[in-house]
Amino acid sequence: MSGKPKGLYYGDYLQLETILGAQDLKSGNKGDPAHDEMLFIIIHQTYELWFKQVLWEIDGVVRLLNREAVEEGDLGKVVSHLERIIEIQRVLIQQINILETMTPLDFLDFRDELIPASGFQSAQWRIVENKMGMRPHDRHAFTKTKYTSRYSDTDRHKVEATEESPSLFDLVESWLERTPFIQVGMFDFWESYKEAVDRMLSSDADHIQTNPTLTKDEKTAQMKNLDGTRTHFSALFSAEKYADLLASKEVRLSHRALQAALLIQLYRDEPILHLPFRLLQALVDIDENFTNWRYRHALMAKRMIGTKIGTGGSSGGEYLRKAAEHNRVFGDLNNLTTFFIPRSELPKLPENVRQKLGFHWHPDRA
Repeated sequence: MSGKPKGLYYGDYLQLETILGAQDLKSGNKGDPAHDEMLFIIIHQTYELWFKQVLWEIDGVVRLLNREAVEEGDLGKVVSHLERIIEIQRVLIQQINILETMTPLDFLDFRDELIPASGFQSAQWRIVENKMGMRPHDRHAFTKTKYTSRYSDTDRHKVEATEESPSLFDLVESWLERTPFIQVGMFDFWESYKEAVDRMLSSDADHIQTNPTLTKDEKTAQMKNLDGTRTHFSALFSAEKYADLLASKEVRLSHRALQAALLIQLYRDEPILHLPFRLLQALVDIDENFTNWRYRHALMAKRMIGTKIGTGGSSGGEYLRKAAEHNRVFGDLNNLTTFFIPRSELPKLPENVRQKLGFHWHPDRA
């Protein structure tokens, strides 16, 4: 007896007939299709499928963080979603290696058939950026028109709608601002941290001045660098100066959120702060991976089309390179290392605070 087996069939479940029939080679309209157009289409269709999964993971994170209080168990789910995005990003970057098996001449066989279509018109990619926290004025623009001007009406409405919804950046900032351990009883993290920084910088100055291997000019140069470090820290410790940085858009994370992020990073070894640390690290990794992906894309575009304009009308590789350098969301978290101090200089946590940052159960207290 022939025919499909009873129950759910593999090809039907995955809608393979639709997916595998969705490669329409435009170069075939004028004769024999260009061989490498098939690769070009499949690579970009695959990107869009991965973008869909990335959006699924981001939406999961947004649902979990968009609450007044985030349960510890849910924080583990947030980290899992973010770490899955990181693994997907590795695939996105690796796919460029496959696309680069197509030579520039192979691409020219069908490139003109694509105009004016462009990856710049990927609505899903712009939604990923917006949901991460990219704001319209943060973007590197290649024209004076709005970044959605080249979309269809349907895609433009979809993308612009995500500009108004809470982004991952917004929710992470709010979550950080609610961190309860910045001040516990008599322990004031910010004041203790400031005192530790002052001791560290004074010690650095002493080491420079008493170092017998340095010439007078070298000491002057190193002291000048140290003064620059003091300036960075002074902005951190002054609410007014930090407000000026926010106003000038040199930083984006609120002062309270930055304090909490520093606490989490510096005391990451405390059990209750380990998951928050992994969350912050994952956000930095995601931001960095998207930068790497944009940069690899820029290098590939340069290799494929040289200094020609892109099919969408941009400056091609040059636009992509500048976007890679400019379009970041969690730069403040990445720059936190500026304010790290050695573990040996960290203020010691009072025992009652350490207990609050530890696990509730302990064999000695059972």
